[in-house]
Amino acid sequence: MSQAEESQSTSLDPTGEHYDLVIRGERVLTSAGIQPREVGVRGGVIVAMQPLGNNLNGVEVVELGADETLIPGLVDTHVHVNEPGRTEWEGFASATRAAAAGGVTTILDMPLNSIPPTVSVEALNIKREAAKGQTHVDVGFWGGAVPGNTADLRPLHDAGVFGFKCFLLHSGVDEFPPLDADELEKDMRELSNFDSVMIVHAEDSRAIDRAPQPEGDDYGKFLASRPRGAENLAIAEVIERARWTGGRAHILHLSSSDALAMLRTAKNDGLKITVETCPHYLTLTAEEIPHGATQFKCCPPIREAGNRELLWQGLEDGTIDFIVSDHSPSTLDLKDLENGDFAVAWGGVASLQLGLSLIWTEARQRGLSLETVVSWMSERPAQFAGLTGKGRIAPGYDADFSVFAADDAYVVDVDKLYHKNHLTPYHGKALAGRVRKTYLHGEVVDFETPRGRLLRRGMTDAE
Repeated sequence: MSQAEESQSTSLDPTGEHYDLVIRGERVLTSAGIQPREVGVRGGVIVAMQPLGNNLNGVEVVELGADETLIPGLVDTHVHVNEPGRTEWEGFASATRAAAAGGVTTILDMPLNSIPPTVSVEALNIKREAAKGQTHVDVGFWGGAVPGNTADLRPLHDAGVFGFKCFLLHSGVDEFPPLDADELEKDMRELSNFDSVMIVHAEDSRAIDRAPQPEGDDYGKFLASRPRGAENLAIAEVIERARWTGGRAHILHLSSSDALAMLRTAKNDGLKITVETCPHYLTLTAEEIPHGATQFKCCPPIREAGNRELLWQGLEDGTIDFIVSDHSPSTLDLKDLENGDFAVAWGGVASLQLGLSLIWTEARQRGLSLETVVSWMSERPAQFAGLTGKGRIAPGYDADFSVFAADDAYVVDVDKLYHKNHLTPYHGKALAGRVRKTYLHGEVVDFETPRGRLLRRGMTDAE
């Protein structure tokens, strides 16, 4: 028996006593693959995993349907909630409802576009206070690295942020200014003192300054204004600064497939580099974006079909580590829907509720398994963030689950999403795979009673 198989027939509590919750099904996604299992939960934690038929007893017993798979709750480490300060864009209540509806049970909130940005312990405390009592899933926080706050990085780390985000060009909001390359290196050296990670929006401002300016409703002109070269230059800079400092670096929302070769080389050289991409880069193509459809605008941009295919290859060969949403909504007026001008519209895609269905729809057409998709969207981002109790269905892990009907098809209706602002590029898109139920710490998310916890790095206890 393999170690993985052995772990699935063990229990942290083999006393035979009752559990708070038992879920039984022919299809439970375990570390040994999809298996017939019974999962016993007590105190919000998985304490028993037994072969189906052992008849574990529970206060509540759930029998999965024949078309349902129990999967671990997804972990989305790239979400812009925007509360406080821009709560009309998205708030903790709406964002976490959307997350739960999409099978996401843990999110990490970006340090912008809230006001104040999370660049000091004081700002982090304001953010946490705003979130308290509102969250329907577990929520952790990134800190921000901006010019002049190097002295704030260690205190923020000690206060529990999961790492630090920086931009290498204007972030889109003036209160979160970018680092130059030398400031990036200085802060990476500081972070290496306590083994934190710098997560980087990697686009080069010089390349973008010299590119054609976006104008009007032509997506092609916007795409030309954010060339692949801008990403490639910035990623090369991050790789070298990681090489010089020995620090941990993470490339956010990779859209340029050109960069895959140098990222692959950096990883082979032993650099501490990780990479994410997003559903919009894997499911949409520039060729299909209509004139004036600013709901598709994001930075870096959605690129051509050939680029998309290479990103999928990068996922399959492990150069790209995982998939997250980069959910970055705004109010409808900021999307300039009336004029459809890509030059002035806010750049961000709203997709937090849809990610699993989006990726599963595309992946199954490519012959990829549900196990692989869930690894990219749950286990790997959890490991990256150091969320040791998340991302797997196994004894000792949090009882965060989704009941997923992989063959259940539906058409996206933007008015049925929990996102605060009802705009997404996926409206009207036919998708496969529906989340029928989500559990957080062994309790069903009812979308009315906020049971989410505020997480700190290195611990998952409630606040």
